[in-house]
Amino acid sequence: MAVTVVALGKIGLPLAVQIASKGHQVYGADVNAEVVRLVNDGVPPFPGETDLDTKLAEVVAAGRLTATTDTTAAVADSDTVVLVVPLVVDEESRPDFGAMDAATRAVAKGLRPGALVSYETTLPVHTTRERFGPMLEEGSGLTLGVDLFLCHSPERVFTGRVFADLRRYPKLVGGTDPESAKRAVEFYESMLDFDDRPDLDRPNGVWDLGSAEAAELAKLAETTYRDVNIALANQFARFADRAGIDVHAVIKASNSQPFSHIHSPGIAVGGHCIPVYPRFYLFNDPDATVVAAARAANVQMPSYAVSVLSDALGGLSGKRVAVLGVAYRGGVKETAFSGVFPTVAALRDAGAEVVVHDPMYTDDELTAMGFTPYSIGGAVDGVVVQSDHAEYASLGAADFPGVAAVVDGRRVTDPSAWAGVRRIVLGAGGLGAGEAPASR
Repeated sequence: MAVTVVALGKIGLPLAVQIASKGHQVYGADVNAEVVRLVNDGVPPFPGETDLDTKLAEVVAAGRLTATTDTTAAVADSDTVVLVVPLVVDEESRPDFGAMDAATRAVAKGLRPGALVSYETTLPVHTTRERFGPMLEEGSGLTLGVDLFLCHSPERVFTGRVFADLRRYPKLVGGTDPESAKRAVEFYESMLDFDDRPDLDRPNGVWDLGSAEAAELAKLAETTYRDVNIALANQFARFADRAGIDVHAVIKASNSQPFSHIHSPGIAVGGHCIPVYPRFYLFNDPDATVVAAARAANVQMPSYAVSVLSDALGGLSGKRVAVLGVAYRGGVKETAFSGVFPTVAALRDAGAEVVVHDPMYTDDELTAMGFTPYSIGGAVDGVVVQSDHAEYASLGAADFPGVAAVVDGRRVTDPSAWAGVRRIVLGAGGLGAGEAPASR
């Protein structure tokens, strides 16, 4: 089988490698010429993905994966096309279909009769059938369900562990018609292996959900659930701070009962998925008040953390504050919707001099993002832990001369290392019973 994977990002490239590793001929299409060059050299264009370096080198050397900037030409040689083009939200939190529309039109021009097109990008419900189906038909001259087949199969993996997650989780598919669904199941069964999952009520593997819309909603549901759950945990954390209660101990105790699955609170919800996909759900269902309130609650957490630090230091005007962590998640070099941006903005608005550190980024990279780089050991008045990098667990007051307060937004610091410093872990009751930040 010949397959084109459109967009060789942190999901698309490992997926292309996985398909090629099962013996298929894969063409990777990307608009970035440098990404294409690196892939053709067998070199990952980004760090941090487990086993990608060796697996990529193997399939490129074997001639089973070739990258190109010409999407249409690649599609013309393919039986199956998989799109993993990012879909973002605009300034009004509405889906911005520009890049995906352009990719769809480029795909349509190259489609040959009998082709299967699968959208793995997370999409609002109805998008596969009602937006992209007509585009594909118009651009190709083919007819859905007759000589063109279409499905949605949302990616469900975490960057850094894509290959493991492809085995771990069922592959959800939904066709726009029965024949499309049948072909989608056959395709994904040909390129994936699955771990045994005795915890599931059906065998792990490719699951046909019956329609493209059901597959679209399944991904939105699972990610929106996480956003709502984290928002609830954050609400509990803010109350616990006022009440002098350690919410982390409370959550652990609550989750000992099998019907409770409360997530962990934190300074921010970042990444490509959780901050974005609830917006896609709200695009379809604007009256979903629970979803909207949860999104708002999570957006407020960076400002809340800054207000806690402000109260601990008696104000932030003229104070030098180090923010630890640019990445949205520990150990991953990625800043998508990272809490660092609103945290730094809130600190600056309060009059603080803000410096930023991240072990995964160079000073030049931090400067390019608009930050003032910080080196551990420099004098500061306060510290905010924004990312849960493993390196931050061993730091303490001695590493920050002059520090008077630290707000740990990820519960990674060692209390014994911060003797003599006001250390506040969000949700750990560190404000004291009845105490609360002035700006709450």
